[in-house]
Amino acid sequence: MALKATICKAALRVANVDSHYYRDHALTLARHPSETDERMMLRILAFALHADDALQFGRGISADDEPDLWQKDLTGVIEAWIDVGQPDEKRIRKACGRARQVFIFSYGGHDAGKWWHRTGPGVERCENLTVHHVAQATCKDMASLSGRNMELQCTIQDGHAWMASDDVSFAVELVTLKTATAGVR
Repeated sequence: MALKATICKAALRVANVDSHYYRDHALTLARHPSETDERMMLRILAFALHADDALQFGRGISADDEPDLWQKDLTGVIEAWIDVGQPDEKRIRKACGRARQVFIFSYGGHDAGKWWHRTGPGVERCENLTVHHVAQATCKDMASLSGRNMELQCTIQDGHAWMASDDVSFAVELVTLKTATAGVR
């Protein structure tokens, strides 16, 4: 018998001082049985960092042809494609061809370094690609916030982000491995 996804809900308050975006989001996430707390929470972090009313969660792990998050315009054009983890070069190239902007949030300590060393040279010419590595401490802190019902806050100011719940607050540590060289196509 196949295990079913666990439904998790998050009340997320985003205050992005840099882009003057202040909104509350009621998020519903389907957590695949093989998905860790860390990965699920990094999907929430990616949502917070790119928050927009049109940003939606994809089917994630259970679908090879969809990202973890994406934002489409009214005509169906993919404005933003966001993946969490270590996608292969073929998937990254496909995403860059389909979306105006592609963001990857890698994690996993030393394995992420090996992944980027192997994958980075092959995607260097993808002008609409931005790759961030989420520090191990941030991954651990994010996982500690995990639950079936969560109340979270994300504050972004001067290019820095902080995540918080009622009793925990921490800075988000991101290392940028590649920055998109082209604006929105």
